[in-house]
Amino acid sequence: MGALLQRRELRKVTSSWHGPLTYCAAAMAVLALVCGLGLVVDGRTLMGQGVWLKPFKFAVSFGMYAITLAWMIAQAGRWRRTLWWLGTVAVAGFVTPEIAAITFQAARGVPSHFNFSTGLDTTVFMVMGGAAYLGWLMTFAMGIFLVAQRRVDRAMAWAIPLGLVISLAGMSVGYLMTSPTPDQAEGLARGLSLTTIGAHSVGAPDGGAGMAVTGWETDSGDLRVAHFVGLHALQVIPLVAIGLRLLARRFPVLSGAATRTALVIVAAFGYAGLTGLVLWQAQRGQALTHPDALTLQAALGLCGLVSACVVLILAVSARRTPTRRVSELRTARAFAER
Repeated sequence: MGALLQRRELRKVTSSWHGPLTYCAAAMAVLALVCGLGLVVDGRTLMGQGVWLKPFKFAVSFGMYAITLAWMIAQAGRWRRTLWWLGTVAVAGFVTPEIAAITFQAARGVPSHFNFSTGLDTTVFMVMGGAAYLGWLMTFAMGIFLVAQRRVDRAMAWAIPLGLVISLAGMSVGYLMTSPTPDQAEGLARGLSLTTIGAHSVGAPDGGAGMAVTGWETDSGDLRVAHFVGLHALQVIPLVAIGLRLLARRFPVLSGAATRTALVIVAAFGYAGLTGLVLWQAQRGQALTHPDALTLQAALGLCGLVSACVVLILAVSARRTPTRRVSELRTARAFAER
């Protein structure tokens, strides 16, 4: 009986989620499974990696993007119809054409990004670029309407806009990859017809030694690291708010809304700092796995600053907690005496 009630409650909650985004997330999960199977049965490689690895990674990423926005829209109390249309346009004009283009090129065994080898390849890449621009605009527009909501949970009221801002910054890193490299710019200046314009690596050609699964370069800088880290602030920062709310049940020091809100803000700025750090590292042609002394010093400084802020917030909250408990007891006693 309990399980039946839980299923009914789950259906009631998820039924208010944005339909197209929810179905999109489910479709991305199926596509990820198909691409995973393709990695096992299809031995073709592209730049040293299985041809189905890229659509697999994008399917997972788009699935997370879609389900997160579906949940966020479900929390909205105002402008639900506007948000529904914005989310639907994001699915139809951003996720669907981009993942279709990536999967199509993977099936052909050719690169999907920066590929100007043929007229078809150029068209596919241009479609992907247009979809990415539309996706940024739709996410930005949804962010405006999601921020302007009334929320009881103050920590989440900060988590959603901060997560969206960092995520948009992470998406913008993708545009840096479309710029010609110095060698490519020189070739274009000489009037050469290039088959590749743009790159995700800095300091070496794409296709060098890479990390498992992610494929991030290990011999040069890779802009995809900052792109990935920043993009998924959309999930990470709201999860911090949810985690703090759950922990508040066991730790009184987190019971205050002001404390949780302050910790969410610190987490967001720390996450933004991490995004900026790995972007700066990549732009200096430095692999994520081989940081130099300057990068390590910056990372330690960021960790120290965030840790100090967290300790200070918790210390202030710990001093206020006894006073808050006394106030709550007095309020409860006065209510009982009525």
